[in-house]
Parts: sequence; C-alpha cells; structure tokens
Amino acid sequence: MDTGTHLVMGIGLAGLAAIDPVVAADPAIQTAVLLGTVAGSEAPDLDGLLRLKGNAVYIRNHRGISHSLPAIAIWTVLITGILQLIYRGSLPWLHIGGWVLLAVCIHVFTDLFNTYGTQAMRPFTEKWISWNIIHIFDPIIFTVHIIAILLWAGGFVNPALLFPIMYLFLIIYFVWRTLTARSTLQKIKKLDSEHHEGDFYIAIPTISLTIWNVVKQMKNGGFVIGNLRNNHLQWLDRVQCSDHPAVEKSKNDPAISSFLYFTSFACADVREHKWGYEVRWCDIRYRHRKQYPFVGVLLMNKNFETVGSYVGWLSDERLMKRLRMDTY
Repeated sequence: MDTGTHLVMGIGLAGLAAIDPVVAADPAIQTAVLLGTVAGSEAPDLDGLLRLKGNAVYIRNHRGISHSLPAIAIWTVLITGILQLIYRGSLPWLHIGGWVLLAVCIHVFTDLFNTYGTQAMRPFTEKWISWNIIHIFDPIIFTVHIIAILLWAGGFVNPALLFPIMYLFLIIYFVWRTLTARSTLQKIKKLDSEHHEGDFYIAIPTISLTIWNVVKQMKNGGFVIGNLRNNHLQWLDRVQCSDHPAVEKSKNDPAISSFLYFTSFACADVREHKWGYEVRWCDIRYRHRKQYPFVGVLLMNKNFETVGSYVGWLSDERLMKRLRMDTY
C-alpha cells in the first residue's frame, strides 16, 4: 500500500488497542502504542532510503529483505526496544511488542495484495509474491480509516467498539476483493475471442472497483494489454519482444539485471543507432497514457559495451533527457 494508507492503518491499530485492558487503563501506554503502531506500519518502507544508492539498487531491494520474515521480528524488537528506552523500561513488554508486531505484519500482509508485491517469504524463497487484488491506493480502505480516526479523535464513539467493527468490515472487504479478482480472471478468459490454450492472463486492480487492467501473455510469445470495464474487454496494445543479440547482452548489465530480478513481465525493444544500440526493457504491467513508464534502458556501442543506463519510472520525454545527461 502507499505511505499514507500505512500511516492511517498505524493510527487505526492504536485505536483498536483500546480493546486491550492494559493499554486502555493507562494514557502513557496508549501514547506508546500509538507511536509503536505508526512506526511499525511505516518501518518496512524505510528501504526507500536505498534510492540514495541509485534506482537500480532501490528497485532490486524495495519490499525485499525489509518485508521478509526475519525483518518482521527485527522491526518489532527494534521499535519496542526504542520505546522502552524512551519510557525508561516502564512499559509492559508483551503488550507493546504485540501491537507493534501486529502493525508490522499487517504492513507486509497488505502489500501482498498489490501488483508490486513483496519477498515476504525470504529467506525460504526470493520469489516476488503479488496477488493483484487491491490497488496500491485503495480509496475505501483509506476513507474508512479517516472516518474512524476522526470519530475517535472527536470523542464521538468508543474506540473499543468503533475499530473492531471497522476492521471486521475491512476483512470482509478484502475477502470480497479476493473473490472478485478470481472471478474477473475467469470472466476475461470467456470474453477473449482470441483465447488459445496456454495463454496466461493477469488482471491488475485499478483505483476503480469496476475497472481492471489486463495483461495477456501469449503462448507463442509477446503480450497483449487491455482493460476490463463493466464486463467489456478491450485490447489496447500488442507488444512483441525483440530477440536481437543486444537483448541477451544487456542482461549482463547490473542495472538491467536489477530490473529483471524484480519483474517477470519484462519485454525488450532494440533501436539501432550509428553509435550502437538502445535496449529498452519495459514492465508491461504498468501502462499509462499509451506508454510504459517503468523501464530499464541500456545504451551500448557496437561492441556491446555500456555507454549509459537508466532504471526507474519516467515518461519517454524525461527518459531521453535523463539518458543524454548520463551519457554526455
């Protein structure tokens, strides 16, 4: 989920903590729990600091180790320990640690529902897990939290009653979205008049509940991209991946390697120039305004030696400006 949603989730969990008699009985503990759940809800995304080392490092590691099983324990112990230092050891370890642990777990768990996904099962596997069920920003999840927080802050409703009801509603919502995602895939296969045995589909959630972006990976190679709006399937673009020798050579570059490590929906296009080759990898899951802004681009001379590279999110115009800056 996005940073704002994780923030309101952290505050919401502090409200839910009112069902804990130990927390509810002491305002100081309530404050500590609020600090802990907000920190726990944001901590896994501290890997955003890796941007300082470059986009390639960030993309390879974002939602990786920081969202893994060991990291969940590390974040919990670290945040709980810091709170104990602040409060000079006066906090009940079990209760504070329990709510912090819940906040970290919910952060990692909800991120699995997005298209971006996480490596939540490390160290057992480095596989990216993305369930394609809920958009990275879901207006219902965010709005429900905001309403509940305002009601709590205004003293209109007892949080011990309000937040259990809110989270019960959200559990039902997540289940409904999961079932909807599964039925949507089945619907797409039936609506696709060009369906062939072996074609693979993914339905990508959007901010709208009635619109899904669709990616079809064809058995004979290439991708078809479209959307499903109110039970109407429309194909918008066809992408054929290049088999130029420069494509295979580009995989040896560290930046492109990082890009391919993250996504299994990458497709390459090669443009030949007088000075060499431009290999442009794009993640076809992310189509915006007829472009694919999540790219890994490598410039090579005729000897397949790297001249310049870029990995990240950019429009075509800004990408070319960036490449010129890196090259000259």
